[in-house]
Amino acid sequence: MKKPFEAIVLCGGSKCCPTVDADVTTQKVTIGEDDNVVTLKREEWNILVDKIKKGELKEW
Repeated sequence: MKKPFEAIVLCGGSKCCPTVDADVTTQKVTIGEDDNVVTLKREEWNILVDKIKKGELKEW
């Protein structure tokens, strides 16, 4: 099964560079780095993407 996207590195100019990565085997998306990681189920990820597309999440 093909990954929905390649791993994305989120670097904002600081030392930390969290990644966003999808695992098609477990159907989960992992966001973070080292010990700071959150794992979203596929359904949760899709809700997040939908909210971004609808403009419910803005730049901070």
